[in-house]
Amino acid sequence: MAITVREARPAEYEAIGELTAAAYSIYPEAADDAAYMTELRDVARRAADCPIYVALDEDGRVLGGAMYVPGPASPHAELEREGEAGIRMLAVAPWAQGRGAGTALTLALIDRARAEGRKGIALLSLPAMTTAHHMYQGLGFRRAEDRDWEPEPGLRLLGFELDLASEAVSPAGRRAGSGGS
Repeated sequence: MAITVREARPAEYEAIGELTAAAYSIYPEAADDAAYMTELRDVARRAADCPIYVALDEDGRVLGGAMYVPGPASPHAELEREGEAGIRMLAVAPWAQGRGAGTALTLALIDRARAEGRKGIALLSLPAMTTAHHMYQGLGFRRAEDRDWEPEPGLRLLGFELDLASEAVSPAGRRAGSGGS
């Protein structure tokens, strides 16, 4: 499947929001938090502050989306340090998972961070998102326990980081069909 990744257009925000909510709804930590589910769906609000990326198939169907956090001064920053970008709310439609859209989105965000001269990228993930963890680690991210965060009692998020100054993205991440931005 050919995948194209680029900045999302307003006409795509609703589809990105719905697929993000659907992808996260399998995790009780997200599904049981009505305010967070509303935030996941409100792509237009996030897009006012941060670039939103979309992955599309050859027919123009929305496969996934992600938010690029340009740095720690962003209102959507969580754990980014000076000189780092962040990735938030990366999601792939349940019916499209396993086809490379998550990898293509991550690579596009890495490319943007490099183009902007960022020294690294950080992100948080639920412990149960093991498929995403494997993808991130395959692209060169490392588990960063010092970034783990508990935003509320009982809700633990795992930190991951990619050092863009010293680590190259795994060539495996650049497989055919993972189109760039």
